[in-house]
Amino acid sequence: MQQLRVEGLTSVYGEKTLFKDISFLINETDRIGLIGVNGSGKTSLLNVIADLNSADQGQIIKPNDYRVSYLKQQPELDESLTVMEAAFAGSQPVFQTIRNYEAALSAYSANPNDEKLLARYTKAEDAMNQEDAWLAEAEVKTILTQLHVPDLNQVVGKLSGGQKKRVGLAQVLIQKPDLLILDEPTNHLDFDSIAWLEKYLASYRGAVLTVTHDRYFLDQVATRIFELSFGEIYEYQGNYADFVAQKAERVAAAVVADHKQEQLYQKELAWMKTSARARSTKQTARQNAFADIEAKRNTLQLDQDVEVNLGQQRLGKKVITVENANLAFGDKVILRDFNYLIQANQRIGITGANGAGKSTFLNALAQRVPLDSGVVEIGETVKLAFYTQQMEPIPEDKRMIAYLSEVAETIKDNDGNDVSVTELLEQFLFPRFMHGTLIRKLSGGEKRRLFLLKLLMSRPNVLFLDEPTNDLDIGTLTVLEDYLANFQGTVITVSHDRYFLDKVADKLLIFDGNGAIEQYTGLFSSYLASQLAQAHPAPKHVTKAEKQTAKADVSAPAKKKMTYKEKQEWSTIEADIEKLENQQAEIEAQMEANGADFGKLSELQSQLETTSATLETMMERWEYLSELAN
Repeated sequence: MQQLRVEGLTSVYGEKTLFKDISFLINETDRIGLIGVNGSGKTSLLNVIADLNSADQGQIIKPNDYRVSYLKQQPELDESLTVMEAAFAGSQPVFQTIRNYEAALSAYSANPNDEKLLARYTKAEDAMNQEDAWLAEAEVKTILTQLHVPDLNQVVGKLSGGQKKRVGLAQVLIQKPDLLILDEPTNHLDFDSIAWLEKYLASYRGAVLTVTHDRYFLDQVATRIFELSFGEIYEYQGNYADFVAQKAERVAAAVVADHKQEQLYQKELAWMKTSARARSTKQTARQNAFADIEAKRNTLQLDQDVEVNLGQQRLGKKVITVENANLAFGDKVILRDFNYLIQANQRIGITGANGAGKSTFLNALAQRVPLDSGVVEIGETVKLAFYTQQMEPIPEDKRMIAYLSEVAETIKDNDGNDVSVTELLEQFLFPRFMHGTLIRKLSGGEKRRLFLLKLLMSRPNVLFLDEPTNDLDIGTLTVLEDYLANFQGTVITVSHDRYFLDKVADKLLIFDGNGAIEQYTGLFSSYLASQLAQAHPAPKHVTKAEKQTAKADVSAPAKKKMTYKEKQEWSTIEADIEKLENQQAEIEAQMEANGADFGKLSELQSQLETTSATLETMMERWEYLSELAN
């Protein structure tokens, strides 16, 4: 069994210890989700495991032939290559064979009368046959198609950031390493691509280690969770839902143990304070034990909840009105005669196909992008804050506390109390020793969290969020969700995160592309369930009258007699079909009742597909037996 063992890893970045003396084992079929707040060292740990960086102490132990492939958040691709060339850019011998074949085919196709090119092509084709490389080539084409990268000859340099991420994902999947490391693999993926990836990873033969904000994805994929917290790593068995329950138990036990430690300290302190004469007769071992207890006091560190309790300005009834809006870029239509009324306190989620114009639409609502025609009218009382995908330039040489003090020294919370910048930073998981840190020393996620805090300090009453889950850690997202639940204003969110949309939106605009926009009232998981039901309709119910008609229409010139076993089957098959139909109806009812639980919904959908397939097979069997019965 192929294993990777991590022993005693320690990594320090500036004044901050990212992780200290951590050890763990990755087994051959593990599906591990790595969780931690931004800046906790997740990416640093991935880089060490992938042998891109070295730790300050410790070692990685693995077999000599152990292979690791790593999908970074921003894949490093040769922009001069085509999509297919980039997908096969790995070092495996079969990839070189495929690259040679693709190049030979391209050259020969351009000059079919050149005998040298023909010979080169023939030799490359023979190599493909000898190494059975056709399967690998077909598989990568399938993967790229599932990830919606249709033009395999397009140059990488002309792709969007999301398309490059999908090519990078295809590149690491086709390599089939012993350990597959994925950093935010669901970013820029459509929902059908995410569902495909979940199934692909479920049957993957090697180990998977992933960092992701997508909690539904973790629920479907992960069998173990590693939490990186305050330099230590904690292991939990199960998926994300199991992690939440087990962490609550761990924290509660740690608090109880810390309380007992403090009680023991107070008891031993009273013992040590007795007279000097009495102390001289006491055991040295007990005095040493007291020193150990004292050294361990106040060392318990727990993740704090990020509390956002900031006040906001009053919002009138009129928020944003869109009338007869038309917008296009080149031949890509984003809006076509679109009308929409956005009201106070609404929670609107914008989702749909990549490249359909969701972010552009949000920019048009904010009047940052002009319409081709039509009107966007913003109410006079609107105080807008816009959390953009591309963060505003932050002065890298400015210190954190000075950056926020540009907004205000203190902010009023919802209760009218003054909250200082220092207090706000601590609420946002920036400990006091970091407040004077230069912004350039922060991780990318920490910069995004700081940017979000600055936006909320402006006390907006309308909040635009453009793909916030791409950069914020799960802990911060959870608190943001709670903040939005109590936010007395309007929230409009562009997101592909199913869990986040379920938490923050009850009205949806689904961009299907070419100016087509669906409107849906309800949770996003309910919308997905309705789409799944349409894509996989239940088999048509066959009435008894239709069955009798079918029997009457059967013509069997060379009639075959039923065997005894078939007669027994025929006597019960209609009851079996009815039982399956009832079972199918019951599953559909459960799907309707569990529309907000995507994990449960996925499980029920799998049951429905199995039941429907069995029912379809049973109906075919009924048709066959009915011919014999007649």
